[in-house]
Amino acid sequence: MRRSRGLTAALVLSLAGAGTGIGLVLMPQASAITPPVAFTADELPTWQPDGIVFAMAQANGTVFAGGTFSAVRPPEGAAGAEQEAVNFVALDAATGKPTACKLAFTVGDGTATVRTLVVSKDNKTLYAGGYFGAVNGTPVSSLAAIDIASCTPKAAFHPGFPATVRGLAVTDDTLYAAGDFNAVDGQTRERFAAVDAGTGALKPFVANVDEPGRAVEVTPDGKNVLLGGDFFTVNGTNSHALAVVNATTGAVTKTYSNIPSNSVVKDISTDDTGFYTGHEGSGGGVFDGRIGLRLNDFTEKWRDRCLGATQFVLPYEGVLYSSSHAHDCSTELEFPDGKRNFLLAQPTNHEGAAPAPVDGFVRGPGKLGWHPTANDGLGEGIGPRVMAVAEKNDVKYMWVGGEFTLINGKAQQGLTRFASTGDVGAPTTPVASASSVKPGEAQVRWRTSYDADDSKLTYRIYRNGSATPAATVTASSLEWERPQASWTDATVKAGQSYSYRVTATDDAGNTSALSAVASVTIPTSVQSYPNQVRADGANLYWRYDDTVSPYVADSSTGGNYSGVQVNAPALRQTPGAVSGAGTAMGFNGTSQQVHGDRRQTVGNTFTVETWFKTNTTRGGKLIGFGNNTTRNSGSYDKHIYMTNTGRLVFGVYNGSARTVSTGLFETYNDNKWHHVVGTQGPGGITLYVDGQNKGSLNAASNATYAGYWHVGGDNLSGWPTRPTSNFFAGQLDETAVYPTTLTQAQVKNHFDLAKAPTDSVSAVKATEDTYINQGAPSTAYGTSTSLAVRGTSAYETYLRFDLPAAPAGQVLKSASLQIKTSTQAGAGTADTVSVVPVTGTWSGAGTSFNTKPTLGTTPLGSIAGVPDGSAVHSVELDTAALSAVLGGSYSLGLTSTGTDPLWIWSSESTAAEGTPQLVLTFGAK
Repeated sequence: MRRSRGLTAALVLSLAGAGTGIGLVLMPQASAITPPVAFTADELPTWQPDGIVFAMAQANGTVFAGGTFSAVRPPEGAAGAEQEAVNFVALDAATGKPTACKLAFTVGDGTATVRTLVVSKDNKTLYAGGYFGAVNGTPVSSLAAIDIASCTPKAAFHPGFPATVRGLAVTDDTLYAAGDFNAVDGQTRERFAAVDAGTGALKPFVANVDEPGRAVEVTPDGKNVLLGGDFFTVNGTNSHALAVVNATTGAVTKTYSNIPSNSVVKDISTDDTGFYTGHEGSGGGVFDGRIGLRLNDFTEKWRDRCLGATQFVLPYEGVLYSSSHAHDCSTELEFPDGKRNFLLAQPTNHEGAAPAPVDGFVRGPGKLGWHPTANDGLGEGIGPRVMAVAEKNDVKYMWVGGEFTLINGKAQQGLTRFASTGDVGAPTTPVASASSVKPGEAQVRWRTSYDADDSKLTYRIYRNGSATPAATVTASSLEWERPQASWTDATVKAGQSYSYRVTATDDAGNTSALSAVASVTIPTSVQSYPNQVRADGANLYWRYDDTVSPYVADSSTGGNYSGVQVNAPALRQTPGAVSGAGTAMGFNGTSQQVHGDRRQTVGNTFTVETWFKTNTTRGGKLIGFGNNTTRNSGSYDKHIYMTNTGRLVFGVYNGSARTVSTGLFETYNDNKWHHVVGTQGPGGITLYVDGQNKGSLNAASNATYAGYWHVGGDNLSGWPTRPTSNFFAGQLDETAVYPTTLTQAQVKNHFDLAKAPTDSVSAVKATEDTYINQGAPSTAYGTSTSLAVRGTSAYETYLRFDLPAAPAGQVLKSASLQIKTSTQAGAGTADTVSVVPVTGTWSGAGTSFNTKPTLGTTPLGSIAGVPDGSAVHSVELDTAALSAVLGGSYSLGLTSTGTDPLWIWSSESTAAEGTPQLVLTFGAK
């Protein structure tokens, strides 16, 4: 079998200067899904039972499903009549339709059920176990052998099992059974037994246990049998839930004492990479996950301690697929307690060296990008219970059965399947952001997308509406880990505005929609405050200039620790904390917060920093670290919070809560912006407010756990002077986390820089526009979605703007006009286009060639030719001329002397970035 190659969550970045257009993305077809996953997550049409599927097996392109049901029906919306199916159905692996094989498993007293199915090595016999007394009227006793070719029970095969059979395994000549029985054919066999695979005669194998057997498997060499269940002893020897015994005699080979007493083994599977167990339990300290064990000595190689009742494990081509309702994989440094994940995949072995043991166990291999969704469904509400891989016509199918009634959000009961080909699901649309803190550089960032069967995606970044990507970036993500990816555009010019959109494409070529437009204006000088935060080494920097939910961009230089908004905090609150530098985020004090998008650990040296403004009297957490996301964290410290009276507290936990707080009468709920910083290092913890040291404490360590940064809320239970609310009501801005201890001088410098005057940028869209056409001298084009410029025969374009006045103490430092060429063929021009003032009066509705206004003769700026293709272009304008007309309405005209027309979008167009606009940069005199 092919060994698992593993995956990494680290970002892999690659840049390309050119690529395909937005409308056509060509990707290699050889690998439709991210290896080593072998199946798509796209469900296929499948007939479905009216009850629960507990058992599956396959042979020769046919899938057998057993359980507790009475009929099967077509997929939702498909034609066809319901068919009787008494606890069993045979289906075509490639079509999902029932075959001609009909078997009814019945019982005279109680409810018949099929609990386990297995096929002989020669694919000629199907063995079925459960609780039933007849198959198609042929008497049996909870175990039957079916001739596959004729679909008839073998009447001569009739071992007597007086109670439910729950697990089966078969070799060339022996059939092993696990269940609730205490005898077979009148001879003592407690919960495990072996019979002749051909005749059903009882064999001398004895492996008696004291509680039910649920799973049985034979090692590939046929020498040993793996036992799983509820038991605590095997042949009188202590071994809980799992044991290895001799395949001939049942003598104990290996015992286990490290499975919690409140957990059982539900399933065992094996291949040449090892054997694997699935567990279920209840109560504190439960083990609900999976164990990988070695075949040479039966010792444990890893243990995945995700919580969520694993029902089945299936190793296939180096990947362990499992069915469960895993809801908390915190111990595996994966998703925290919350959403249920019913189908998972992970490599059977760690790639390279296994991680160091934690609490005596090596963590399981990390989850792979295969996430079909299901639901709890019927019965016990377990969801999926059993899996099988079948092949037909060179296509492989993963079949899943259980209690579910939904698959990928669509109605589908009890049975579903996924193929090795035909990936049709597109990734989710990236959520993008763009920013710049200095000339010549724009940072484009986006929350990585999620794809149900591809963990590695290719992102294309399109600038200014171009159909050709400016860059290509490859990044990895999982449903529960969506790290930020980023690209720096180093070709931008100061004072100009740029827009970006991003798409995500999987290996099959499925491409997401374009992200919303992310725009940025490049400053003409360095923005001192954010530049210093980055220079001082922040590896998380949330500036809250985001325009869409739920993404919060990380503006640090490489951390990519973006955030996720919870319950829609208020975006773009003004004014922000830093002079001339963006917006803040508002929180309601009851449910809103932001948490990190990536789990991480924090050492004993760190700094947290944020700005806040509030008048709350209920306190709340400003920033902190916790082990959960949307639910209250169970481990939480490294936080700054406010008391009801407005005092500030900074604390860590190192066996007890260690805190520093502002003085009794030093309160900060005065509805003004304040700067707060908490540091920890070898010298202990220190709290700073508004650049001043408010106290230190000799606490050089903190609680060690994996978690997420939180802003605006999380648990505060048990902490000194705990406020009424865990959640903060007010505004937050410029939150940063550093892996170092900032000095007092650095803290004071940040505080001072935030108050220093900085450049501000205004993007002013045209309030009215039109053009004139000499060829239609009496026609007005005020409602046209496009505008035109040409010398002969003449087209002229007119634009009106309401210009802002310069902010107090500032002057206009730069100005540019931005226009976007339309999508029609030949929209660009080879001629020079000039921007001139309009000195006459005009209106969109009343202006034609016959009534056109007078134009100035001195150009404010010009552009020497515009290439074809819809894209944004910028014309730098005369700053002195624009300065003289600030604070009023002002009109510009676009003219040319050549014969090649330029076509651009007007303010009436719905094209992204289509409206003409002025970009004005103001700064200190």
